[in-house]
Amino acid sequence: MSLRTTVAGAAGLLHGVTSALNTANALRSYTGPGRASIPSFAAGALTSELPVAAAAATLLPQLGLAAAGGLRTRTGQVGLALSLAAAAGLVSVARASDEAPAILDDALTGAFGLDYRRHVRHPARPDPDAPLGPRPGVVRTFQVRRRYALDVDIPYGPAGLRNHLDVWRRPDLPRDGKAPVLVQVHGGAWTVGNKREQALPLLAHLTERGWVCVSVNYRLGPRATWPDMIVDVKRAVAWVKENIASYGGDPSFVAITGGSAGGHLTALHALTAPDRRWQPGFEDVDTSVVAAVPFYGVYDWTDEDDVGLVRLIERSVIKQSLAEAPELFRAASPRFAIRSDAPPFFVLHGTNDSLVPVRTAREFAAELRGVSASPVAYAEFPGAQHAFEIFSSPRAHACAEAVERFLGLVYGAHRAPEETASA
Repeated sequence: MSLRTTVAGAAGLLHGVTSALNTANALRSYTGPGRASIPSFAAGALTSELPVAAAAATLLPQLGLAAAGGLRTRTGQVGLALSLAAAAGLVSVARASDEAPAILDDALTGAFGLDYRRHVRHPARPDPDAPLGPRPGVVRTFQVRRRYALDVDIPYGPAGLRNHLDVWRRPDLPRDGKAPVLVQVHGGAWTVGNKREQALPLLAHLTERGWVCVSVNYRLGPRATWPDMIVDVKRAVAWVKENIASYGGDPSFVAITGGSAGGHLTALHALTAPDRRWQPGFEDVDTSVVAAVPFYGVYDWTDEDDVGLVRLIERSVIKQSLAEAPELFRAASPRFAIRSDAPPFFVLHGTNDSLVPVRTAREFAAELRGVSASPVAYAEFPGAQHAFEIFSSPRAHACAEAVERFLGLVYGAHRAPEETASA
């Protein structure tokens, strides 16, 4: 047996083992405490959202190794068998993703009733008969910002690049369009990330359908210290309320969304808008929002079961320990800011989230639903990892469509009194 054949067989075995472990992680990720959650997330996020591409990456290398003679060895045969099993497991991953539309529809039905679709209101522009652009694919998703972010790096505060925002709008939206507005807050553990990277499928979907979207940067730890992050989000919303009309947006209808740390800031801002303590120098500006859509957010900074989260916040965000400043941690937790007059919420989370346990979203949504007079929709996706809506995947597009319906319901209720008065 030649050296080439032996090497091909060993490589086939290694690839098969790696593929099997990757599929196993996508099917059942590590969701416990400790640093193992980070590689589980890193490997599982892409595989969970793009299982067809993952299956191709699983099988195609084996064809090349087989051509090199790898299947003449026992190790190569075992490697191929493992790769085939891994690809078969990815079929289950794809099926779990296919359940997203039904899960989202059930969530909205539970919050708004069986006939909720009848009450969804869309922006006046574009015209209902106007053709809409297709869903962006994996590659085109990273080009949508260039198409829709027509006004970029607009300063909204004094902190340089970290206080910049982008305004997304259709090129044909007139400056007096009065389109509904969505503010997007990026994630990144309050320490990394920027406005260019996240929620691209959602922003493209809404912008194409006549919304104005605003994607914001904010100051990050460890250079910045809490509450700089939430102050910046509130300052950005204040800028939107005061300036968005010049970009075709309606300042009376501003909703907010974000994922992970952005989900935390989204929920906290929506629940604390009446409290002006985090609005230094702009206390007189109404920063309230009409709806909130947190994706895989963090809702309780005092959760000592999540040791990694608490340590991160202690070290890089608040820079005090939970024991030293429990009230500061509690005040920064959306769970403890729940109020009866909260705006409508749509909470979304995945069961395979390695970074933020799904139980925290379940508990937050249940507690909010028990107190708030507004609708609270909750969608939980089997098999979904953290950051599941970043990639241009079927689940991400289903979420974008469902969020549009949710916001359209709130928009319809918002516009109804105005239309009745003018009738």
